Amino acid sequence: MSHNPTEVFAGGVVLAAAVAFAVYAGQAAGLSRAGASYGLSASFRSLEGVSVGTDVRLAGVKIGTVTGVDLNPETFRADTRFSVKEGIEIPDDSAVIISSEGLLGGNFVEIMPGGSPFAFEPGDEIEDTQGAVSLISLLVKFVAGGGEES
Repeated sequence: MSHNPTEVFAGGVVLAAAVAFAVYAGQAAGLSRAGASYGLSASFRSLEGVSVGTDVRLAGVKIGTVTGVDLNPETFRADTRFSVKEGIEIPDDSAVIISSEGLLGGNFVEIMPGGSPFAFEPGDEIEDTQGAVSLISLLVKFVAGGGEES
């Protein structure tokens, strides 16, 4: 069985492009374990648009990802676990908010830092949370005139 050198070269180029694409996709999706991180948790009334792998941002900069989401059967709230890059100390009076990237963009978890000199320890729960705001429900209220006073 003989192989044409041109076919072997073309196959090698295709294989190299596939490997490069897989590496790029893994980095873009945040699958690389480049740095150490520690875990925090929070409980939200509404976690609409957020799932495992969603960005956690501070001042618009990605500092971690959501690592777990579960429904608490006692409180009917979304218990969320997320990681934060090692070396980033979050003040212990900070708030966590579900924010939107825009009208058509996705949601992400935003940390609003407080002013406390003390920081959260790994495994701590952030108590001050604000869930996602549903754009559909806001539009329905606007169209129905729910904000008018007589």
